[in-house]
Amino acid sequence: MNVYDFDNTILRGDSTARFFAYCLGHYPKMWLDIPAQAVNGALFLLKIRKKQDFKQRMLGFLRCIDDVDAAVEAFWRKNFKRIKPFYAETKRPDDVVISASPIFLIQPACDKLGVSCAMGSPVDRHTGMFSGLNCHGQEKVRRFREVFPDGKIETFYSDSHSDDPLAKLAERAVMVKGDRLTDWDWPQKKA
Repeated sequence: MNVYDFDNTILRGDSTARFFAYCLGHYPKMWLDIPAQAVNGALFLLKIRKKQDFKQRMLGFLRCIDDVDAAVEAFWRKNFKRIKPFYAETKRPDDVVISASPIFLIQPACDKLGVSCAMGSPVDRHTGMFSGLNCHGQEKVRRFREVFPDGKIETFYSDSHSDDPLAKLAERAVMVKGDRLTDWDWPQKKA
């Protein structure tokens, strides 16, 4: 099987950030929360707030949306064209996507792409609250092994070294930068 990260790998851009911006333009109530969102972002950048706490607070904007499913559907109608062309060339029926983005957000795009299994961060679509760990770094390996205990990854695709743990499981790892695909560039150890 081939395994893919989603944001900045299959999709041009970050789906969560794009969905936030899309909703900001369509749900004016969200503007009332912008000062608190700015503080949340500053605390994260200053390393005072952990990534999952930052994301959970940011995703609190979902409370401003009466029909999140309709918002997600409308978002993908506008943004599905952002799927990178290389995916159509590498696509297989047993593809797996593992993303840190909320599963409720990426699942519709993965369904449309025909991805056999999609995993993402477990986030309540109505509150933005996590019901488990952010699907990032080593957590992606844990989640993969939970679903595919003996799974063999033929090729893994990602744009980020945060996915080094999952890349190590693959026979081949591919770094995706824009539309350019290269062999994984393992970080050099410092002497």
